[in-house]
Amino acid sequence: MPSLVDSHCHIPLLSESLSVEEILLNARQNDIEHMLCVAIDLDGSPEILELARQYDVLSASVGVHPNTELKEDISVDDILSLANANEVVAIGETGLDYFRSEGDLEWQRDRFRMHIRAAKEINKPLIIHTRDAREDVIKILKEEQADLVGGVMHCFVDDLETAKKAMDLNFLISFSGIVTFKNAKELQQVARQVPVDMMLVETDSPYLAPVPFRGKTNQPAYVRHVAEYIAELKEIEFSVVAQQTTKNYYDKFSKII
Repeated sequence: MPSLVDSHCHIPLLSESLSVEEILLNARQNDIEHMLCVAIDLDGSPEILELARQYDVLSASVGVHPNTELKEDISVDDILSLANANEVVAIGETGLDYFRSEGDLEWQRDRFRMHIRAAKEINKPLIIHTRDAREDVIKILKEEQADLVGGVMHCFVDDLETAKKAMDLNFLISFSGIVTFKNAKELQQVARQVPVDMMLVETDSPYLAPVPFRGKTNQPAYVRHVAEYIAELKEIEFSVVAQQTTKNYYDKFSKII
């Protein structure tokens, strides 16, 4: 069977219900050859780095999720102090989330710009989280010339126009288990139209388990169901989705040895 990459997971959060060894065994049994373990804050990044050092099938990102509250704001140097490690292949997840945060969100936009500047300084791609903020996300990516490093729009749920704007800025579009949900008709139309050579698949585990596991704890092994569903939507062979998304991942997030 063709192997896959889970381009976005949170193993430290998932390991509350499964051991790391169980997670990786289940992944291997489902032909998941690599996983990108994504940080949501700088305090948790050392644990992710250690996992990536211990297991060759894991890579790491470092960054601060837009909804993570901090006692003190971060600087470019704070991000770079962790991002220089060879195990780190990306900066993020970062971006904007207007769904969970309220009030004056200029701090969120400032933090987003900080991540982009760090990514450009270290020449590593970005992992973008966006919710109810599509216009501002694209605007800031353009203003900060994020296309110089590119990256991925993780767990994409926006419209085709936004996907096209992101792809024009050197960003891949990543689909999670949401695309398998019955009520995700608009997103399914987007998945049909995004070229497979501009696409990634992910779990965002432990969240958003795909059908037939919806409502249960997600894990990297389940990314196969996302890829299979996309193959059905696009009326192409599963092997095409698996091989191309795996190639897309390595082209964008080459692990530095």
